[in-house]
Amino acid sequence: MYIKVVKQALQFNEDCSKEIRKKLKEKSVYLINVMGSPGTGKTSLIIELIKKLKDQYKVAVVEGDIAGKIDAEKIDSLGIPVVQLNTEGACHIEAASIKNILEYFDLDDLDIIFIENVGNLVCPAEFDIGENMKIAVLSIPEGDDKVEKYPLLFSLADAVILSKFDMMRYFEFNDTKIELDVKGINEATRIFRMSSRTGEGISSIVTYLKEKIEAKI
Repeated sequence: MYIKVVKQALQFNEDCSKEIRKKLKEKSVYLINVMGSPGTGKTSLIIELIKKLKDQYKVAVVEGDIAGKIDAEKIDSLGIPVVQLNTEGACHIEAASIKNILEYFDLDDLDIIFIENVGNLVCPAEFDIGENMKIAVLSIPEGDDKVEKYPLLFSLADAVILSKFDMMRYFEFNDTKIELDVKGINEATRIFRMSSRTGEGISSIVTYLKEKIEAKI
């Protein structure tokens, strides 16, 4: 009976994700799921991308956290439509929540929706939420063993971003090892090195996103 319940829950999530994908395709909206640990720099990355993309695309954001609205307030200060999703203990976002949240946006007036998933290297990767792109963010201070320890997220990611790259000199972080580990389980993914503080690598990520967005829309 327990196995049956889990299967039903996963099937429901899959059904919702298909509905989301169909609806956003009809509206020509590109959905990007940004995942990574707490403090890895997901919000900072999204803010920098918004600054580079907002003159060409209409952007909205869903901020996922267990509680609070700190990051949503940062996005709101940019004049960007944002919805705060508080999971109240759940370690990930499910497709049903995104399906409901889409009602708060004018999809006819949007090109891109960023979802900042709950800070976690495990659970978010297990749930398809109808996204067009999965981005995994790994910061230099977290260490270069994370791909080996938490392979699922990196095996599914369309792009892996090594954030806070300006801090390389302060940590024993082997980015070559990370690249080999990622490519060993996901040869097709793109790997970027970036720093929100210095701006390093942002332009390359923006170019990559524009190519993907234009190919889909």
